[in-house]
Amino acid sequence: MSLTIAGRGVELEAVLREPDEQRLRGAVVVCHPHPLYGGTMDNKVVFRSAKAALSAGWAALRFNFRGVGKSTGTYDHGEGEKDDVRSALDLLAERYPEHPLALMGFSFGARVGLEIGVTDPRVSALVGLGLPLRMHDFDFLATNEKPTLLLSGALDEYCPPDKLEALARRLPPSTTVRTIDGADHFFSADLDPVQSYVSRFFLQLKPARGAA
Repeated sequence: MSLTIAGRGVELEAVLREPDEQRLRGAVVVCHPHPLYGGTMDNKVVFRSAKAALSAGWAALRFNFRGVGKSTGTYDHGEGEKDDVRSALDLLAERYPEHPLALMGFSFGARVGLEIGVTDPRVSALVGLGLPLRMHDFDFLATNEKPTLLLSGALDEYCPPDKLEALARRLPPSTTVRTIDGADHFFSADLDPVQSYVSRFFLQLKPARGAA
């Protein structure tokens, strides 16, 4: 369903989908790549990763950051966008109070979203796709104890293998790091393995006690 999220000083365009045939196990916010470079909630990686969560029984909320599509406001260099993530989590927490919440982001969406997800007690699991390690610091993940999947392409120009390996050595056992051979930053010809990795991750997460 299409809906509008009442954000912090903005209104955010969003799409929420729930599993059709299986019991709801949780709900995830999915954050899109950089707004200034064409990133939207309809990005192929965002769409396919949300579809993967759905196939594992998780509701998936995709939304446009402020200034993108029909979302009001303007680009805020990642600061206001953090508030957008919080607002999306607010909506899911209100709609699914008995279910676990997760946070998933691609590229810029991973940088903005994971920082909020690590510290927000409502978020129980994280997925980061195509971490832009060449431009951004992800050191905050070193103390993250939540179940986490980090997935990048072996040929990702924004996530050099040496930087990913250096980060991986500092991460706790709760984090799984995977690379897809031959894949670039946008997983251009490799969306099927992305969907497979993400689906398996969500299937392995345990639902909250009392979730129906």
